[in-house]
Amino acid sequence: MTARPERVLQKVRQWVAYADEDLELAQHALGMGRRCPHRLVAYHAQQCAEKYLKAYLVHRGVDFPYTHNITLLLELCQPSAEWSADLQEADTLTRFSVRARYPGEDVIVSPESAAQAVTVASRVQTAVRQMLAVEGVYL
Repeated sequence: MTARPERVLQKVRQWVAYADEDLELAQHALGMGRRCPHRLVAYHAQQCAEKYLKAYLVHRGVDFPYTHNITLLLELCQPSAEWSADLQEADTLTRFSVRARYPGEDVIVSPESAAQAVTVASRVQTAVRQMLAVEGVYL
């Protein structure tokens, strides 16, 4: 892997920072008890995973479409990231990308599903951070 220009590294760091904010917000909301907006926890967990995968793709110089589809993003990562196969469960987050945000879509998110979404997003965070570090990107 050749060194990336500083402007690319800056974009990667921005994607990571935004992803970390999504995860932090989701984790914080889980602590709200019965007032927790579980559908929003799931949405922010999905956003974390999506942004981490996009950060990796930016680092690798892979163009990606405007999408919230985690499966597609994992497929785009696969040619250079064996670890992406270990994150297939992250696809379960895709359903929270849009439907959890708008009335009429009625995605019911249980407390357990919200907590699981955060766990999955945390796994994506860990995997991508580790791979970026291996490839010389220090956040």
